[in-house]
Amino acid sequence: MQRKEFIQNSGLLLAGTLIAKEKLFEIVDDEIVYGQNEKRYKLVKDWVKTDAATLPVNDCHEMVQDAKERIVLLTNETRNNVIFFDKKGKLLQTWGHDFPGGHGLTIWGDKEQFLFVTDTDKNEFYKTTLDGKVLLTWKYPVESGKYPDPRRFVPTETTVTKNGEIYVADGYGMQYIIHYDKEGKIKNIFGGRGNEEKHLDNAHGITIDYRTSPETLIITDRTRCCFKRFSMTGDHIETIPLPGACVCRPVIKGNYLYAAVLRSPNLDTADSGFVIILNKENKVVSVLAGSAAAYENGKLKTFHQTDNLFKHPHDVLVDDEENLYVCQWSSGKVYPYKFTPVK
Repeated sequence: MQRKEFIQNSGLLLAGTLIAKEKLFEIVDDEIVYGQNEKRYKLVKDWVKTDAATLPVNDCHEMVQDAKERIVLLTNETRNNVIFFDKKGKLLQTWGHDFPGGHGLTIWGDKEQFLFVTDTDKNEFYKTTLDGKVLLTWKYPVESGKYPDPRRFVPTETTVTKNGEIYVADGYGMQYIIHYDKEGKIKNIFGGRGNEEKHLDNAHGITIDYRTSPETLIITDRTRCCFKRFSMTGDHIETIPLPGACVCRPVIKGNYLYAAVLRSPNLDTADSGFVIILNKENKVVSVLAGSAAAYENGKLKTFHQTDNLFKHPHDVLVDDEENLYVCQWSSGKVYPYKFTPVK
C-alpha cells in the first residue's frame, strides 16, 4: 500500500470507528512506524524480489528460518509448496507439489535440520529434509482410541523437543494435543473439546517455552482469544487472555512471544488482523496495526485493528537480526511482509 493511500484510509478509520485520540502510528524520518515501546518496526517495501506470475502463492501459512539464515515459507500453492528466500528477498529455491492443505511448518535439529509439515486437507503430518524428501508420514492417530474417522484429524501445528519428541495440535479437528515419543509412537493425548481450562477450541498453534524451568507448552485457544500454558505431560498451568485477539501460533524469540492475530471475534472481514507481542511476564508490550495494550484493574481491554495494513495475518517469523516477517491467509495471494526494528 502506498503511504498516501494508507494515511487516507487511516483518516477514514479515525473519522468513523476509532476514538479520535487513539494513536495509530508514528512518523519517523518520513516513514510509518508500527508498534509501541521496545518493539517498534518499519515496513520494508517490495521485500520479495519476484512476482506472483513466476512464483505464485496462495495462502501463506507459516515461516521459519534455517541454520543457513534462509527464510522458509510454506504455502498451500502446489506449484511450489515450500519457498526459500534470503533475508533480502531473493528467491533461492522451491519444492513441493503434494501439500494442498500445507498449514503448519516447524524446523528442528542442530547439525542436521528437518522440517515438520502439517496438511489439513490430507489429514496427515510429515517429517522432511530441507530439500523436500519426505522421511516419515503420520496419519490419523487411530491407536489413541479418540478418532473414529480419519477426517476428524486435522493437524495444524507441531512442536518438537530437543530429543525429538513431537507434539501435534489437532487445531481444526477434535482439538487434542497428541504427544509422540522420539520413535514416532503415541505417548500421551490431552486437551480436546470442552468447557474446562484444560480443554481447547481451535488449538491452532503450539510451541515449547524454554523461558520457564522446567520448559512448558504454550498452546493456542483461538476461539477463546487466549494462549494456554501446559506442562510437558499435559496439565493445564495457566491461561493468558487476549480479548479481541484470535491468535494463531505462538512464536518465541528471546524473552518475547510473538503472534499473528487472524481477526477479532465476529469479524470475518479482511480488515481485522494485527500482530501482538508479549514479554516474559505475559504483558502485551506492542501491537502492530492494532490498538495498543490498555490494562484496567490488571485486565486487558479488548483489542481491535486500527488500520488495514494486514488481511488475516497467519504467522510471524523473527529472524536472527530481529526482523519480523508476517505471512497472511486469504489476503489476495500476497507475499509475506517484512519489518525492520526501530531502535
